[in-house]
Amino acid sequence: MSDTPTLHRFAADDGADLAWHEVGQGRPVVLIHGLFSSATINWIKFGHAAEIASRGFRVIMPDLRAHGLSAAPHDPAAYPPDVLAADGLALIRHLGLADYDLGGYSLGGRTAIRMLVAGGAAPGRVVIAGMGLQGLLDTGARSAHFRTVLSGIGTHPRGSPEWMAEAFLKTTGGDPAALLPLLGSFVDTPEQAIRGIAQPVLAVAGVDDGDNGSTEALADLLPAGIAARIPGNHMSAVTKPELGLAIADFLAR
Repeated sequence: MSDTPTLHRFAADDGADLAWHEVGQGRPVVLIHGLFSSATINWIKFGHAAEIASRGFRVIMPDLRAHGLSAAPHDPAAYPPDVLAADGLALIRHLGLADYDLGGYSLGGRTAIRMLVAGGAAPGRVVIAGMGLQGLLDTGARSAHFRTVLSGIGTHPRGSPEWMAEAFLKTTGGDPAALLPLLGSFVDTPEQAIRGIAQPVLAVAGVDDGDNGSTEALADLLPAGIAARIPGNHMSAVTKPELGLAIADFLAR
């Protein structure tokens, strides 16, 4: 088994050319990265994919549209409501997955939830990392923050949350003209829909991460939710080996 991820491409429902990365063999697990990031940064760079693959998993990591090596159209029509969930479901169909697990970090966690409640994804187990309950119930606050970031490139006070988000965007080569319309595709998820998720769910976040609300509140609302904390805040937790270990331990139970 090669421990070097391989790159693949597929066509979304609207024809957009999307990328996904894969490493390992065994039970499939689809892991979705966060906003401004990529599969490489969230899952590969810091060893999480390798750790999970070492436990006997086929780790499948898409680059969201407007991110990484996937298409980044500027036309707002390319970003209808729940487009990221639709893309995730298209990948699952493309790969013919029937028995698999699903998870994501931050926006990736929210996308996994949208796939579950709105799109009919049926994984065995679910990982929601870096995403609390408030970030699912009300997407508007965080969207407004990132709209400010993207609309004011080069103007944010040094050290401010907006400045830090812009600095991260620059390291990933993100395209503001594609990311701005993407923000309008986010959809709120009501409590009743979250309560209806029957799968075992690991809700995990950095101990200093409150960016998207309470991880514990999310776990409490889920019928089979488990809350866990790892070192770091919203940005730094993805660099910690504890993230990959927590996900691998949960999936391997």
